[in-house]
Amino acid sequence: MKTNDPVIRSQDLGDADLQYLFYDGDGPTIILLHATGFLPWLWHPIARELSGSYKIIAPYFCDHRETDPTKGGLSWMKLADDLCQLCTRLQIKRPFLVGHSMGATVMAMAEAVYGPKAAGIILIEPIFLPRDFYKIQIAVEDHPLAGKSIKRRNFWNNASEARNYLKSKGLFKNWDDEMLDLYIKYGMVPGETGGLQLTCPPQKEASLFMGGMPYDPWPMLPKVSCPVKVIEGQNSANRSVIDLKKAASLFPRASYQLIAGAGHLIPMEKPKEMVDIIAKFFAYII
Repeated sequence: MKTNDPVIRSQDLGDADLQYLFYDGDGPTIILLHATGFLPWLWHPIARELSGSYKIIAPYFCDHRETDPTKGGLSWMKLADDLCQLCTRLQIKRPFLVGHSMGATVMAMAEAVYGPKAAGIILIEPIFLPRDFYKIQIAVEDHPLAGKSIKRRNFWNNASEARNYLKSKGLFKNWDDEMLDLYIKYGMVPGETGGLQLTCPPQKEASLFMGGMPYDPWPMLPKVSCPVKVIEGQNSANRSVIDLKKAASLFPRASYQLIAGAGHLIPMEKPKEMVDIIAKFFAYII
């Protein structure tokens, strides 16, 4: 692993402290926002290559607010507001935004509701569910994602056991090796009685999934006026539920790109390809 690691910083948002990774650079600012239950360190192989030409900020949206998945979870609209507050307090003007999954949806909502602020946005596998989904009331155990995440395994005796477990799961089997190392190093913490537990525990992850339910993003998409690139994995299971080509058509200035051989977790599976896509798209805007 290269040694140009980021600085870990924290920003007071007024009613919460938000931790983020910071990579210094001479150019515009790129903000990278992770998927549900993951962490900013999984942007490191991508941010490392882009830093220098850009200042890069990668916030950690998991535990900066107390939430309860049975009481609505952590609102994605609140996360959108937190993102805007972060930009305001750090005096970031016209950032480039790159979001994955939940992070992509939160960025689109933030730009639609609080913008125009961004110079350009890359949305990787955003969670734009069918509109009927946002009209229903559903319990945690019945939610297709929160119900699974709250039951997620959350103990391993050591890093070797954790690695073997992750490699046995379809979600992780195509990950870049460095990404898997980073997930074990930073996505797990020592448990109170030994072993390793998830940095973003099942209760918190379920709260994040539940927090996306009340806000239908579809009416917001035409309000995003900056250039947008929507990226989808060819093998993503979400393709049977989420119509990202339709989503791309609703943005006033958007393009769509399908990534061959990738699933939902494109940044973790194809970080080098993502570096190239990000660099080319934002260079074109500049």
